Amino acid sequence: MNTSPETLGPELLERLPATVQRPAYDRAALQPGMAHLGVGAFHRCHQAEYTDDLLALQFDRWGIVGINIRPPHLAETLGRQSGLYTRLIRENDHVEARVIGSIVKVVDSQDSAGPALDVLSSPDIELVTMTVTEKGYCHIPSSGELDLGHPDIVHDLANPETPRSVPGILTRALELRQATHGQPLTLLSCDNIQTNGVILETVVRTFAERRGNGLAEWIAANAAFPSAMVDRIAPAVTQDDLDSVEQWFGYHDGAVAVGEPFRQWVIEKKFAGRMPRWDLVGATFVDDVTPFEHLKMRVLNGAQTTLATLGVLAGLEHTSDAVADPLLSVFVRRMLVEETLPTLMPVPGMEPLAYVEQSLGRLKNTAIRHRNHQIATDGSQKIVQRLLNPIRDRLDQGASVRLLSVPVAGWMAYLIQASECFGKLWPVSDPYAGKVAAIADATGRDAPALAAAILAIETIFDPGLAANAAFREAVTSALGELLSGDPMAAVRHSLEQDEVARLKRSKQSAL
Repeated sequence: MNTSPETLGPELLERLPATVQRPAYDRAALQPGMAHLGVGAFHRCHQAEYTDDLLALQFDRWGIVGINIRPPHLAETLGRQSGLYTRLIRENDHVEARVIGSIVKVVDSQDSAGPALDVLSSPDIELVTMTVTEKGYCHIPSSGELDLGHPDIVHDLANPETPRSVPGILTRALELRQATHGQPLTLLSCDNIQTNGVILETVVRTFAERRGNGLAEWIAANAAFPSAMVDRIAPAVTQDDLDSVEQWFGYHDGAVAVGEPFRQWVIEKKFAGRMPRWDLVGATFVDDVTPFEHLKMRVLNGAQTTLATLGVLAGLEHTSDAVADPLLSVFVRRMLVEETLPTLMPVPGMEPLAYVEQSLGRLKNTAIRHRNHQIATDGSQKIVQRLLNPIRDRLDQGASVRLLSVPVAGWMAYLIQASECFGKLWPVSDPYAGKVAAIADATGRDAPALAAAILAIETIFDPGLAANAAFREAVTSALGELLSGDPMAAVRHSLEQDEVARLKRSKQSAL
């Protein structure tokens, strides 16, 4: 008779197979001290793991209350397992399993902000971390300002006691803290946004200023918004991942998380009160996160966005497939070395060329099945920091942006080909998908007209950048080739042009 495997939970911890690591502390004694918004795969592979490491080294009241204000719901996965889950580290044929115990409670707050506000306003909570994706901040990508026209922000300003946006919920939680106990709070963004602490503070403070009653001033005196750089590749979990835990270890886990071996966390030293000593377990506390942000976002993330959109256009499913493609591999390495690296500031303890090779090596990991469509999600929120900022810096240097312009055109082509006019070749998820589709449907297949209309979207493309002749010409040319029957022609052509320019520079320097 077949019996269902036991589900992971506290009672199973002592009976786990020897090949599965377990929490190295008394989890029953762990009390909540921080909350996390957005309990997805990345949080479970990153901040929760760092916290688990810290609790094993230096036990303290730093249990995590996990909160989701957007799907998926947590009750039937993490909630059913009392916050326990299996973190798998995978690298090619190697697998390492570990049960993480730092999440002590989970809260579903998708239908109402009430449950989230109860946690966030509690005096027991000294720190709030978040991974709510770039679009969760309701900001304008080109400026970092709060988007006052965003439907959720319009709703929350009219209904501040029943908010549904991240800025609205956090501002209301701070207002409740001010009114009840006055305890300070550190709000730490762990999203992949340059100057994420500055953007978080901007959207919260702007919202609070609209509320009035001295709330913005209280927040300025009692809240801190440090910036942070986070890094670990953690793709969306598949059914195969869930099934593999049952097959290998004999128990059911509905909240498995899968990641690569590499991890990094750099945090600005800007706290409102007590802070977990994550620096004791591998994180780095620094005065300025900016050099680390630029390096990671422009090199690793720039490579990911480039390989994802161009990979989809080339018919490749995963990042590992794209980086294994000889043409794309040569292109992305040359783009990073020749055009991206010259825009970076020095990073303590980091050699830029070695970082490029390390990053591309990580993307080759065949055990991390990171779908190109997943990486391309919300590309409009990512290309400013990953591609447009280094392009702007290159233009300021009077240097070529021929290679960096190709993935910008790749993002355009990815959304354009999801339009009715181009046969809806694939489903996309991007806040600007509808706008780009409308442009494509109205414009047709005229690449110069398409490029001009998309470059006119000022919330993505700064008008000064969009008006630059060299940038416009490079993007327009690449877009025309990407929308042709041979999309990789743009990649080949840009490499050929770059080679000609290099030979010309070499001859000039020899004279």
